[in-house]
Amino acid sequence: MRRPALLLVLPFLLTAGCAATDAGSPTRDAEAFDERAAQVAEAWRPGPDWRTGYVPLEGPTLLTGDPGFTPDTEAAFRAGWYRAQVGIPPTRVGGVIQFPDGRLTLPLVSAAEAYRQLDQGDPLPCPGRPKREGRPTPGGPTVEPGPDGWGTSSTQTACLPLTVTAVTFGAVPVRTSRGVAQVPAWLFTVKELATPVVRLAVAPTAVTPVPEPTAPAPPLPDGLVAAQNLAAVDGTRLTVRLGVGACDTGITPLVWERPDVVVVGGGVTRATGECIDLLKLEPVTVTLAAPLGNRPVLDVFTGAPLAITPR
Repeated sequence: MRRPALLLVLPFLLTAGCAATDAGSPTRDAEAFDERAAQVAEAWRPGPDWRTGYVPLEGPTLLTGDPGFTPDTEAAFRAGWYRAQVGIPPTRVGGVIQFPDGRLTLPLVSAAEAYRQLDQGDPLPCPGRPKREGRPTPGGPTVEPGPDGWGTSSTQTACLPLTVTAVTFGAVPVRTSRGVAQVPAWLFTVKELATPVVRLAVAPTAVTPVPEPTAPAPPLPDGLVAAQNLAAVDGTRLTVRLGVGACDTGITPLVWERPDVVVVGGGVTRATGECIDLLKLEPVTVTLAAPLGNRPVLDVFTGAPLAITPR
């Protein structure tokens, strides 16, 4: 289910707190939000793997910094269009995840397997350039069958894949159910980007999925909206995307906090006239009174913990 997005968090309280905006003004939906948020928090019952296993709250493909996207290279990244100009080794390696509260040894995938997971297919052929006949081979370089080889013209990047020129093994910070962990990863250097594309190396069979949502049965009251995802977590600052209607106004972030959990949602004023049925994502940055730490951030609509989706 696609969740409308929203997130804001108030000062950290020892008991549940009333929702408010950064400016401190209450909303007419605060009471309904607080009631439902308390139900969501009480229903939150993760299994033992939440504290002992590896439950990532970010996707397996990450960026280590600002990639310097153009519209065309971002389209290729989102679509998973890649070609390899270097040999990508099939050798498997062992790995350890370093959590704030301990270590966990898990099976990893090879660089070749990670590349196969990363590469999602071919772009459409560029105008005037024939489509390549074969898929890129992870074990070695590939050559574009077009008349000029692999073009670098900005007019062609929209229909060409990203070029992998090197691959290294390392570890990157990943938000998990046990806090920010250092997770083994394959870092693919891409010619067209300013930062490597990271594919987490933990084998899919060793990843514990996020628990199923535990939202209350009644639907959200009209005027409340849900959280789509977290855009960023930086200590006490959370950036989220609110999912609102195209004509909604008075968008107000709402939050309910306990020492062990945060529930987020939002309030809006619905349009009274006709409006296009379109979900609009509205980013909001808020400040907590204490760092989020390993507290889950739950969506007030579904009750599911929110994952980080940078873009």
